[in-house]
Amino acid sequence: MFALVEPGFGERYMRFAAIIGDGCLVGPPGRRCGHRRRGRQLATRTCGSTSKDHLALLRWASRHDTDRVWALEDCRNMTRRLEQDLLAAGERIVRVPPKLMAHMRDAARPYGKSDPIDALAVARAALREDNLPVAHLDGPDRDVRLLVDHREALIAERTRAVNGLRWHLHELDGDWDPPARSLDRVSNLNRISQRLAGLSGLVARLAAAITERCRQLTLEIGALEAEIRTLTEHLASTLIAIPGCASLTAAKILGETASVLRFRSAAAYARHNGTAPLPVWSSNRARHRLSRTGNRQLNAAVHRIAMTQARCHPPARDLVARREAGGLEALRVLKRRFSDVVYQALPADLVTRQPVAA
Repeated sequence: MFALVEPGFGERYMRFAAIIGDGCLVGPPGRRCGHRRRGRQLATRTCGSTSKDHLALLRWASRHDTDRVWALEDCRNMTRRLEQDLLAAGERIVRVPPKLMAHMRDAARPYGKSDPIDALAVARAALREDNLPVAHLDGPDRDVRLLVDHREALIAERTRAVNGLRWHLHELDGDWDPPARSLDRVSNLNRISQRLAGLSGLVARLAAAITERCRQLTLEIGALEAEIRTLTEHLASTLIAIPGCASLTAAKILGETASVLRFRSAAAYARHNGTAPLPVWSSNRARHRLSRTGNRQLNAAVHRIAMTQARCHPPARDLVARREAGGLEALRVLKRRFSDVVYQALPADLVTRQPVAA
């Protein structure tokens, strides 16, 4: 098995530490590779981060083991190109969460933290852990995530601009206080621009420039939302049919899930999104509490569905009423059930989208 540690931003080389165990080799990114028999390092190598370098690395690995698995530190923005090249060559890849490396690093004989130490930790963690996530080529789900992330970045930029604009408007006129959450509409921004046109001075000029920037951002966000809505309706029609799950929530679920096929069961998916309860009991008294772990973005999407249904959907309202009447937790149970509903909807959407993608 070969284990790979991700390179830093802007680095041209990745570092591998490779290990042999159970007939596999392991290595990291930059890249230096080391191999061992069941955890002992056998060889090391550092290579560049271009496709040509990846092919040379593959030839080097072929000399050590023909039945190999590559273990990459799960940092896909850094290792995506390497994954694509290895998958195109028919290689098997597993992703190692960075938290699994901590114990291996602490248990290692050398002290400190470096790329060779991290590479070796990735390799040993991959040998120790079963059922690690398997890498696969990106599909349309990644396109959805890129669009959603870009929309959220534009919204954050607009929020910063609106906060600055409010201070300028207050300086120009102490009574000029637009209503809360009103500066995300083009009509309101146009009225502010018209009023600023009759004022002079540096503050008025800066306020006018910020207002125009807010207007441009609002138009861009609206165009992105329309594109996301169209794409999501094609990819996740079953998911959108769930009451309380609109296009933007469905897009967030698609992007953060990154292919439902990588989860073994509904329980594994619930553990990933943080809706699976955590046991907090002793003395033979079973108790559970709401989990604060998992993918919080995905958890927030499930939370929105649960809160919407608890407010508007009769079956969910009845469940909440029954739980609260008995003095039991309602929200945790509701979110856990909707995690299963989402998990069942995602494979159904994969089936319906395949004929169109072909």
